[in-house]
Amino acid sequence: MADRITTAQRSKLMGRIRRSDTKPELVIRRMLHGLGYRFRVQLKGVPGRPDLAFTRRRKIIQVHGCFWHFHEGCPSARMPTTRTEFWAAKFARNRERDRRLEEDATEAGWQSLIVWECELKDIGRLQVKLADFLGPARL
Repeated sequence: MADRITTAQRSKLMGRIRRSDTKPELVIRRMLHGLGYRFRVQLKGVPGRPDLAFTRRRKIIQVHGCFWHFHEGCPSARMPTTRTEFWAAKFARNRERDRRLEEDATEAGWQSLIVWECELKDIGRLQVKLADFLGPARL
C-alpha cells in the first residue's frame, strides 16, 4: 500500500513528534506531584536520561509510548503497512536500546519502572502501581 501523503507532509508530521514533555509524561508528572512526590526531569548522569528521577530514592520512571516502543499485546503497537522492513528494524533497535539502558541504570544502582502510554486509561490502577514502586510520599 502506498503512502497517502507526500514525503514533505510525512516529514512535517514526524518532525512534530516530541522527545520529552509528551502528553502521557505530563499527565504522570501532574499525578505524582499531586500525590506529594518530588522528582527531577530528564536527569543527566543517569543512563538514558529518564523521564522522571527520584534522586533520594534512587528510582527512575520511563514513560513509553506504545507505538514507538512497540508494547507487545497493545492495540496501539501496530506495524505500519508501508515500509514494514524499516519499521520492524526501527522497533527492534528501540526495544534493544530500552533494554540496554535499563540494564545500565540497574548496574548504576537505580531501580526502574516503565509506564506504558496505555496504562493511562486506568488512572486509579496507575496511581497504585506508582505508589507501590515509589513508597510513601513525603508531604
